Amino acid sequence: QVQLVESGGGLVQAGGSLRLSCAASGRTFSSRNMAWFRQAPGKEREFVAQISWTNIITRYGDSVQGRFIISKDNAKNMVYLQMNSLKPEDTAVYYCAAGVAAVFGKYVADTWGQGTQVTVSS
Repeated sequence: QVQLVESGGGLVQAGGSLRLSCAASGRTFSSRNMAWFRQAPGKEREFVAQISWTNIITRYGDSVQGRFIISKDNAKNMVYLQMNSLKPEDTAVYYCAAGVAAVFGKYVADTWGQGTQVTVSS
């Protein structure tokens, strides 16, 4: 079983950058597909980015493509989300997730962190 703890959220001005971190515990971390999701107030949870357990394949949501970068360090049991050119619409609680797969065109996960708040001011 993997446990996830996010950090790095905060308040940033539009156009700025933030780096989110996700610390994972558990011996199966290196063999898990990992992802970031986000949820804004009053909206459904949204897929942000995924990285395969091999660290070879990455996928991004349309709204963050070209601005965000997901990475994974198996040696440190860490997943990162580098967020650049932030916009007010990026404001949300960001969640780290493990055991991610695409099911009927929708990304699902079997393990979630508690989330970290990102607020982008205009």
